[in-house]
Amino acid sequence: MNERIIGGQAYDFSRRVVVMAIVNRTPDSFHDKGRTFALEKATEAVKRAADDGADWIDIGGVPFAPGPEVSAAEELDRVMPVVEAARGLAVVSVDTFRPEVARAVIEAGAGVVNDTSGLRDPAMADAVVGTSAQLVICHSLAAPRTTYPSPKYGDVTAEVGDFLRARVDLALSRGVRPDQIIIDPGHDLNKNTHHSLELTRRLDEIAAIGYPMLAALSNKDFIGETLDRPQQERLAGTLATAVFAILRGARILRVHDVRAHFDAIRMTEAMLGWREPVYTRHNL
Repeated sequence: MNERIIGGQAYDFSRRVVVMAIVNRTPDSFHDKGRTFALEKATEAVKRAADDGADWIDIGGVPFAPGPEVSAAEELDRVMPVVEAARGLAVVSVDTFRPEVARAVIEAGAGVVNDTSGLRDPAMADAVVGTSAQLVICHSLAAPRTTYPSPKYGDVTAEVGDFLRARVDLALSRGVRPDQIIIDPGHDLNKNTHHSLELTRRLDEIAAIGYPMLAALSNKDFIGETLDRPQQERLAGTLATAVFAILRGARILRVHDVRAHFDAIRMTEAMLGWREPVYTRHNL
């Protein structure tokens, strides 16, 4: 399951880490606080992400965090022009939990559907059946846009793993092909900082489920709380966490700061022997 064609491009996840850029066309996203809500700003962010080396661009119209209802029609109005702007620049991903939105964006050229609800609506699996699109199945306990205070786990990594295995089985039972499935343990989604740190230490157990693993770590609260850093000062901690996650099996990193992650990821690949230097002159 390591070699796949995604968005018309070949990926060997045994030797390749994908840089997945985040572009949110929302007024209330947790990190960018609406900076790319305006369509012009969102399309500029898409072009900048591609120029900075993004392999994939993940476009969101509704955050996971609690907030007011956004209709499917409004979500599509937000994301569809950005999908069109991203097409041809990178593999297009759309962060959505709605099957009707997934179907529309796949038809418009999206190669990845990123479902943070973990198939809460099983029809999301049906939306990718018979297409070439990838389906990201993410662990979360609550429905998107709802609160889930003080989540409790006996063994967070084991429980996340059991959840993902069950949702993968659900997807397969509805006709999703194994080579369409990506898993995401859902850092900070209905998890506190101790949970996310424990999950990160044991990411190899999640990777062992056998599907390419996405890690969405960028600037999250478990990094801020660990280091006592505010939202806009978490890049160094995020990069350290990203490299650690790669060593534990992550193969897709969902990131805000594309250029910094591009360098950290490509350097990690080179140190692992997966990538040659761009050039060599030193001591030659």
